[in-house]
Amino acid sequence: MNIDVSTIFQIAGIGIIVAMIHTVLKQMGKEDMAHWVTVIGFVVVLFMVVRLLNELFQEIKTIFLFQ
Repeated sequence: MNIDVSTIFQIAGIGIIVAMIHTVLKQMGKEDMAHWVTVIGFVVVLFMVVRLLNELFQEIKTIFLFQ
């Protein structure tokens, strides 16, 4: 299980882009769209973290169960 620094940069990049889009939409008066962009960005990052946790648990399983 090699967690690259690129994964951390991808998550940070998604956060920065979502924050910028949220700010622009809020300044335009479209708060509803801004909130949806934030929710979608959160879900994307959540799926990335769940995938990484799955890899971590698989690695732990192979180490302790000797498979």
